[in-house]
Amino acid sequence: MLEEINNLFEAPLGIWEAIIRIGLSLIASIIAYFLYQIFYGSKHIGAGVNRTFLVGGPAITMLFLVIQTSIPLGVGLLGALSFVRFRTPIKDPAEIGFLLLLIAASIGAATGNLLAVAILYGIVFLTLLIQRLFSNRITLFGRGHLMVYVDSASFPAIEKKMTAFLQEHLRGLSLETMSTLDNRIGLNYQYRRQSGYDWASFINELNQLAGATKVEVFID
Repeated sequence: MLEEINNLFEAPLGIWEAIIRIGLSLIASIIAYFLYQIFYGSKHIGAGVNRTFLVGGPAITMLFLVIQTSIPLGVGLLGALSFVRFRTPIKDPAEIGFLLLLIAASIGAATGNLLAVAILYGIVFLTLLIQRLFSNRITLFGRGHLMVYVDSASFPAIEKKMTAFLQEHLRGLSLETMSTLDNRIGLNYQYRRQSGYDWASFINELNQLAGATKVEVFID
């Protein structure tokens, strides 16, 4: 009986090596989690995919470890997972980048390419840091967020007028995301912040422009 139990834990990879690689994957997942929070989490426009990082990273690493040590078992596991459909909404394309970073680090930990993972994280960190400095310091303008929600049925009638109004009143306006939920269209914009801007008048004029159409505005 003891011999059968020992054989169960005797894998081609080795139990301690598996523990080390999964542990390194967890560390990489924690780093990815904090990168998401520092450079993206404050925007409050994503779906919060970082909540899956701490579990997803080690799980992906374990999956590739199984595939490496036992091809039939790995293929069978992938076949079983194909019946599961994940519907986590991706509200902003930037979240896909963080997911790819997590997957790449997990695969790197599973295959032992730790130097490549370290280089990847270093380059990603520098890139995000330069992007942050470029958007907030070099241009000397902070970026604000404006979210506008309009009824889907009324949106086509006021779309052009509302877009022209927003471009006229907000500098550096850019549409980041557009979504539809519960018969409402949500528009998420970024703009250059302006000190002392009269937001009360802005909202009042926007409501007058919309007329009978119900418009909800959220300003960061």
